[in-house]
Amino acid sequence: MEKPLVSVIIPVYNVEQYLRQCLDSVVNQTLKDIEIICVNDSSTDNSLAILNEYAARDSRIKVITQPNGGAGAARNNGLSASTGKYLSFLDSDDFFEPDMLELAYEKAEEDKADFVVFQSDQYYTDDDKFVQVAWTLREKEIPPYTPFSHRQMTDNIFKVFVGWAWDKLYNRDFVERNHLLFQEQRTSNDMLFVFSAVAIAKRITVVKKILAHQRRDAKDSLSKTRENSWYCFYDALLALRERLKTEGLYRELEKDFINYALHFSLWNIRTLAEPMKSKLIDKMKSEWFAELGIAGKSGDYFYNQKEFKEYSRL
Repeated sequence: MEKPLVSVIIPVYNVEQYLRQCLDSVVNQTLKDIEIICVNDSSTDNSLAILNEYAARDSRIKVITQPNGGAGAARNNGLSASTGKYLSFLDSDDFFEPDMLELAYEKAEEDKADFVVFQSDQYYTDDDKFVQVAWTLREKEIPPYTPFSHRQMTDNIFKVFVGWAWDKLYNRDFVERNHLLFQEQRTSNDMLFVFSAVAIAKRITVVKKILAHQRRDAKDSLSKTRENSWYCFYDALLALRERLKTEGLYRELEKDFINYALHFSLWNIRTLAEPMKSKLIDKMKSEWFAELGIAGKSGDYFYNQKEFKEYSRL
């Protein structure tokens, strides 16, 4: 059998309320030569039944069940089982525009790209409303031509795109050659994969069109229960720094990394609920600001003075 053009990998865990919209957005893609690998992370609701129902109707769908291990493990398992020339990762409460795969695939082929980034927006279920978010792809920080690498970006390379995987299409050969994998932790499990790719890639390209929709009011979203894994972002930052060192890129990217580490640390502090918020602040002040290279730097080292002032107050 010929390999499909794209493998779409979807980790699924207790998302019965939104799963049909997600799957419909993939099975109805204008690009038909795809495989859809759904990794059931031991769901306890009707998610598996819905997956089996869709798989019975569409031979392109393959359902895998794993012991509950989180989205990072699910994506890695899906990656192992996939055969497509390109790789797409979709969260099971989000959904694609019908021509997402076709447009991203064509752009990837045109530019012989390591990966493609496209625009996304936010979707609010209760209001059936789409909200634009320009910061998911900062067009002013990339060159007016494609493809490009991180060296042609004009701002912190870790803030030009967001560290999630579902608004990108990856060349499988690039992923395998560089041994890119997701961290198998509860949250912040895609940052290492995404930002390692940004730093390593020689050929990045973009589609300046909204092709994915991120659901923002999913009641059980992991991002709303980060108190259970408040330290994961720190582990992700350490792993990313180690990868940059392994690639011989850390000296070049140290300032970008430390600035991003401050940004991401402050975001986690801001969005965490008590009592874990206070626990995180104590940990940052006593150990982690120093370990990440943030402590001891003067104000002019930081790109964002508002963030530096917030850090100074802490």
